[in-house]
Amino acid sequence: MSASTKKTISIITPCYNEESNVLNLYNQVREVMTQLNGRYDYEHIFIDNASTDRTVAILRLIAAQDPNVKIIRNARNFGHIRSPIHGLFQARGDAMIGIVADLQDPPPMILDMVREWENGAYCVIGIKRTSKEASLMFWLRKQYYKLAERLSSIETIQNYTGFGLYDRKVVDLVRSFDDPYPYFRGLIAEIGLPTVKLLYDQPAREFGVTKNNWYTLYDIGMLGIINHSKVPLRLATFAGFLGALISFLIAFGYLVAKLVFWQTFVVGVAPMIIGVSFMLSIVLVCLGIMGEYVGAIYTQLQHRPYAVELFRENFDKGLGPARTEPLTLNGLTAGNPLKA
Repeated sequence: MSASTKKTISIITPCYNEESNVLNLYNQVREVMTQLNGRYDYEHIFIDNASTDRTVAILRLIAAQDPNVKIIRNARNFGHIRSPIHGLFQARGDAMIGIVADLQDPPPMILDMVREWENGAYCVIGIKRTSKEASLMFWLRKQYYKLAERLSSIETIQNYTGFGLYDRKVVDLVRSFDDPYPYFRGLIAEIGLPTVKLLYDQPAREFGVTKNNWYTLYDIGMLGIINHSKVPLRLATFAGFLGALISFLIAFGYLVAKLVFWQTFVVGVAPMIIGVSFMLSIVLVCLGIMGEYVGAIYTQLQHRPYAVELFRENFDKGLGPARTEPLTLNGLTAGNPLKA
């Protein structure tokens, strides 16, 4: 295959404070790409979300020795939604592969993904069969996926975090949605092009700590629901009717009881306090649900950029074949952070 007709692959890795993992990930991806026997040129884009450790320093040392490594350094932390999609849209390959920096997405699966892509699949995505994360967290994630599936107006993809290969056509379609705060996994389900699902067992993170917290998980989870379902809004409406009906029945029951037992029946203030608290809780839940949708609309209207770059490196260089030798930096071995 000549250089002019050789297809290209872009690997995109978002990272934030991953100094312990980026070299290991780079070497594992490089090793996988060598196993494709030169059929593809590639680039590995690391988009750094304003790390406060030595992640960027390590990446710049790698990029100085391998022009296939491209770096984007964000001016600040643009979050877990906007930064990855910005990196994806900078890729130049015929196929794009999203893989996280913490090595919980197994790089050897890239070979299987490329094979399925060669066989005609537009998307080849990794589905978690099991995970070595905390069992409670994995169970909660599964319950969320089931809930999102029931609420969604489309068939969603369960136990899928975004790890996968996407044809250029798919990425161009995602770009055409022009969504300033996209739920990428939901867009893949929305597009609906032929997709192959590959099961894998998610390993535990060996180095560093997860950057997700309950707020970021809630943000992703709520985004996945409100972007693809009107059910919560309608449930809020039904809850209002139901609350009104219950209040009417209780009030009617008290009226009947008072008329029947006029001399002995005393209502007291407790039922009134309970009833008011119940109705206020329904109102607050409904306001919260509507607030989520209004917030999503507000985000759409702002239409801010996905990220602002502080600098980028090696984008003036093309895509090329993988290095045949692993990379070490001043005695640095994969998986060990630089010494101070």
